Amino acid sequence: MANIKSAKKRVLTAEKNRLRNVAWKSSIKTATKKALELANGDDKEALNSALSKVYQLCDKAVVKGILHKNTAARKKSRLTLAIKKIAK
Repeated sequence: MANIKSAKKRVLTAEKNRLRNVAWKSSIKTATKKALELANGDDKEALNSALSKVYQLCDKAVVKGILHKNTAARKKSRLTLAIKKIAK
């Protein structure tokens, strides 16, 4: 642990941010898995809603600095391709 007061504060802030980032990334993964499960079913409306939710979470994570914009774009693209592959 650091000796300087400001460094101690930074350690605490970094840990808080890390936990926030982990929670965001986990919610994106959960939403992605839910969308993939819905792709196997017949409910197109629920699938579109779930896909929209994943897109929304990725875009918000980019704005908050949790994901890089290219990472979010890659996740969205791969999910869309996977859903189209399942739908065939």
